[in-house]
Amino acid sequence: MATIITVTSGKGGVGKTTTSINLGAALNSFGKEVIILDANLTTPNVGLHLGAPVVPVSLNHVLSGRARVGEAIYEHESGMKIIPSSLSIKELKRLNHGKLKDVGKKLRKMADYIIYDSAAGLGEEALASLESGDELLIVTNPEIPAVTDALKTAKVIEQLGKEVKGVIVTRVRGLKTEMPIQNVRDMLELPIIGVIPEDKNVQAALISKDALVYTHPKSKASRAYRLLAARIIGNTSYKEDLSLWDRVFN
Repeated sequence: MATIITVTSGKGGVGKTTTSINLGAALNSFGKEVIILDANLTTPNVGLHLGAPVVPVSLNHVLSGRARVGEAIYEHESGMKIIPSSLSIKELKRLNHGKLKDVGKKLRKMADYIIYDSAAGLGEEALASLESGDELLIVTNPEIPAVTDALKTAKVIEQLGKEVKGVIVTRVRGLKTEMPIQNVRDMLELPIIGVIPEDKNVQAALISKDALVYTHPKSKASRAYRLLAARIIGNTSYKEDLSLWDRVFN
C-alpha cells in the first residue's frame, strides 16, 4: 500500500513545489511508482511546473464530486504522474478540503508513493494536507523568518498528533549570512534529512517544464534530491559522486 508524503512549509517561496516534483522524480528514478498531487488548491503550481496548467479534469473536479480520481491523473512525458489543481478562481467555490484524505485512500492502490504538495502556511487546505499524510516533510530555507515559520508548522503537526519525518533545507548557498544547518536543526529540534544547494538550473528546468532531476541530473541539487529519495525509501547503500562541499552539507 502506498505511503502518502505531505510536503509542507510554514512560509511560501521556500521551494516546496520544486522539492515535491524533484523528490517524486528521484523516487521514480529508483523504480518507485509516484503520483504528485497538487494540494495547493488556492495557488496551484505543479501543473505550471510540468507543462499542464489547464487540464480537462482536475483535483477540483474530484473534490466536488464531478469526476473520479483516476480521471484526474496525467502522465508527464518523463513518466511521472500528477494530479493538477485548477487555476480557475471559480473552481475554488464549494470545495471540501476534508476530502483530500478520501482521495488519498483511493490513490493508495495506484502507486508506491503519493506526494501531496501542500499549500504554504497553516490555513484550512494546508491542515487538510497535513492530516492526510503518513510522512510529513517540512521545507525551509536557512534564514530566520523561514525557520521560525517552520517551527510553527512543526508545533501544529505535533498538536495534530502526528510526527515530522524530517526537514529539508533548500536554497543553501554556504554564505556566512545564512543560518548554519546545525543551528536550523537545534532550533527546530528535528532531523535534517535533506540539504539542497542553490542551483541556477532550477529555473532552466522550470522553462523546460520538467523536473531538475531529469533536465540536469548531474547538478548539485539533483544529486541532493536523489540522496533525499534514497533516505526516504531506506536505501542506506546508495551513494552519489559528491564534492567535498556536498558532503559537508549532506
